[in-house]
Amino acid sequence: MNTRVLATLGVLSAVGLILQAQQSAPTPRTSWGDPDLQGTWTSQAELSVPFERPPEFGERRVLTDEEFAVRRAQVDRQLEADNAEFDVETADRSTAGQVGSATSPPPHWLERGFVSRRTSLVIDPPDGRVPALTTEGERRAQTGGGTFVNGSFNNAAFNSPKDLSLWERCITRGLPAAMFPTVYNANVAIVQGPGVVAITYEMIHDTRVITTDGGPPLAAAIRGYFGSSRGRWEGDTLVVDVGNFSDQALYRGSRDTLQLTERFTRVGDALHYEVTVEDPHTWTKPWTAALELAPQPEGLFEYACHEGNNSMRNILSAARAAERRP
Repeated sequence: MNTRVLATLGVLSAVGLILQAQQSAPTPRTSWGDPDLQGTWTSQAELSVPFERPPEFGERRVLTDEEFAVRRAQVDRQLEADNAEFDVETADRSTAGQVGSATSPPPHWLERGFVSRRTSLVIDPPDGRVPALTTEGERRAQTGGGTFVNGSFNNAAFNSPKDLSLWERCITRGLPAAMFPTVYNANVAIVQGPGVVAITYEMIHDTRVITTDGGPPLAAAIRGYFGSSRGRWEGDTLVVDVGNFSDQALYRGSRDTLQLTERFTRVGDALHYEVTVEDPHTWTKPWTAALELAPQPEGLFEYACHEGNNSMRNILSAARAAERRP
């Protein structure tokens, strides 16, 4: 079994609904008096939770004991399949058919042994569903402006490196995508100093700096993949306003008009994260998603992610070869 799975399974299985636990515990403080968010945190258990809530749950945020047992059994079966023996050359597996696509990671890399009771990551609107697209958002989606405007995820033409997504090119997953778990490496490390908070995301090895010193926002002309983050403390919660996104920093079809409001709060030994997503050019109203993060005892591993440089060359050359085919 994955060593990180073994190291964290006991911690994550005990987390459950962390907002209901240790509410009375005092929030730890840094030596200069700010709430202390530092540490390495994992959202691996949230990988078992649908992003949007299945309609049968209505506005209910938590599984019943019976429903949780079903999810636990499903995850256990998936973990067993992930760790089953398979033939490296043929990718045929004894218990689960195929490993996946040619670019899929070895299944034992996947950290899918953890379970949460939550019914969806989206918590607002109350039905746990992302609001409808605007007319502009629908038009963009119909012309290839979905989660990935280009790249192998959307069967791009592959005429140049720019036809591959930023994720495939090992540049960034962007915000808020970098916070959400996906198959493995669902870990972040937070360090703080007076007037500043830095977050490193294990997957794609991004590090993001949030200022909390009350400085002015960046000029509107200064834009980036992660935008510009300005934080402030509201009680024990770090509230971060994020804007100034590049028009290449795409999230679920949104573009440079994306605005985020993030909230990080220590709850006992765990960390609660919420992000409110707003883009009037993409969705008819704002919406909010949340994560519960547990301590990650192993820290972060290096995620070099340079293989995209080689696969990009192979993808483009294969596309040219396909064009020459009679």
